[in-house]
Amino acid sequence: MTSNLKISLIQLPLFWENALKNRAYIEKHLNSLDKNSNVVLLPEMFNSGFTMNARKVSETMTGPSILWMKSWAEKLNTLLGGSLAIKEGENFYNRFVIVSSEGVIARYDKRHTFTLAEENKSYTSGNDLGLFKYQGWKICLRICYDLRFPVWSRNTTDYDLLIFVANWPVDRISAWDTLLRARAIENMCYVVGVNRTGKDFKGLNYPGHSSVYDPMGELITPENFIKEGVVEAILDYSELEGCRKQFRFLEDRDNFDLC
Repeated sequence: MTSNLKISLIQLPLFWENALKNRAYIEKHLNSLDKNSNVVLLPEMFNSGFTMNARKVSETMTGPSILWMKSWAEKLNTLLGGSLAIKEGENFYNRFVIVSSEGVIARYDKRHTFTLAEENKSYTSGNDLGLFKYQGWKICLRICYDLRFPVWSRNTTDYDLLIFVANWPVDRISAWDTLLRARAIENMCYVVGVNRTGKDFKGLNYPGHSSVYDPMGELITPENFIKEGVVEAILDYSELEGCRKQFRFLEDRDNFDLC
């Protein structure tokens, strides 16, 4: 069991539908990271931007971006995660992938595709839980629009850390901040949100606001972090455990089944 988990969140602009250029640009930040990070996270669709051109930008699970992630995870001796468009058979998925030096250790396909942008017409909705264990921590993966659906993220499995990667635009950034905090409070867990910066091909602006909340909903990273760069936080398992022992709110949660 690792009592402290160091998380590094990389928020940065993304080049439209250009995986090679995005990977090269991300490397500038990876090279500057503290080598003691346990988990390094990238935004949603880190290698392409939030494009609906799935057929053009998608890769396979043995493609260049996954191999690149594995290489950097090995170099940094860390977990490296982010979402990208993945093709399997005739389907395309917006998939959150966590990679170690050994390869893929966790994956989650976005359940709530963003109908406002017609993501549902380009990507297949997933139904996996996105749960995995790392150094004694139970971690749950989610993507962007999933944040608006608290039932899907409800902590019925006793996870310790809930992670969202996103392309969340400036016009709705107050919802991002509010919902991340709410997910931490109601689930009595650490919540991490990683958002991009810059402007995309469609003219949407992204303000960052990558952040980490503790189990009581307190922000433990800089407020309204808008510049390109790295946000870091150390998660304390003993603090999480102590909070849950003092406030046993999860013991009163409702039981339900998801269809």
